[in-house]
Amino acid sequence: MIGGSATVLAPATIGNVGVGLDVLGLAIERPGDRVTATTRKRQSAEEPCARLVEVTGEPGTEPLPPCSASNTACIAAESVLRLANIDAVVELSLHKGLPVGSGLGSSAASSAAAAQATNLALGSMLSQQQLLGACLDAEKAVSGAHADNIAPALLGGLVLVRRAEPLDVLRIPIPDGLHLAIVCPVLQILTRDARAVLEPTVPLQTAIHHSANVAAFVAACYSGDLDALGRCIEDPLAEPARIHMIPGGAEALTAMRAAGALGASLSGSGPTLFALCRSRESAGDAAVAGVDALAGAGVEASPFLSHADCPGARQL
Repeated sequence: MIGGSATVLAPATIGNVGVGLDVLGLAIERPGDRVTATTRKRQSAEEPCARLVEVTGEPGTEPLPPCSASNTACIAAESVLRLANIDAVVELSLHKGLPVGSGLGSSAASSAAAAQATNLALGSMLSQQQLLGACLDAEKAVSGAHADNIAPALLGGLVLVRRAEPLDVLRIPIPDGLHLAIVCPVLQILTRDARAVLEPTVPLQTAIHHSANVAAFVAACYSGDLDALGRCIEDPLAEPARIHMIPGGAEALTAMRAAGALGASLSGSGPTLFALCRSRESAGDAAVAGVDALAGAGVEASPFLSHADCPGARQL
């Protein structure tokens, strides 16, 4: 339907969830990106299919690139038009609630909100699976074929990405009462820089350790065993290579665990840290401990709390 309009909010996400590098992702309550998509007829064959007409942001968010190969909102919207076989222009108004390079899935939130808003403006022509494909097109353009942020940003909840291409995503149940403490330092770590510090190969015992943790994590989610879940939140692959990029990061994770968290790790590439906790009160204690530890290293950080079971992209 050309001439339609829709507004969608897509949430921040915790990529990897500590234990599952590139395969686990979790939607959180806030912050998020908001996109309004309005479709119209193309005025010429040379006119771009998608363009940003307005970009605003919360304090601390970075300006986004113009409508180009580096803009995930535009790429996702263009992909939706292509998949729907619609010759039209979609104009996007984007409000950034997520800082770029925060480890909270900033590019994924923009692409999920844009894809969902464009689809709704067209009359919901595409399935969720097709929308995931459109978002993956956007992620591939900026950081590679990784769906651990786009899947929860679009679908909500906790997801396991069995394969990115062809895309195969599984929903994982979330134990009752699980909450998150999230500590967002005033730092920026770009995904490409964080991936550059990872080794291309790992020792066999490290791979076995990682596989066992992922399997035990999924089992604990299905059984609701929070103690077992906490034992799984250790990352032998990415965290040891990346934690030095955050001054005071290791001390903050230790402090969050000591404050009662079940487990703590990096959110995505960092610098944001998260902890899984038994209750909102416990999450509050862990968040304060993380902020204080970073402050001791001279790093300012903002804390916030979230339920572990949160919705994905939704119409406003």
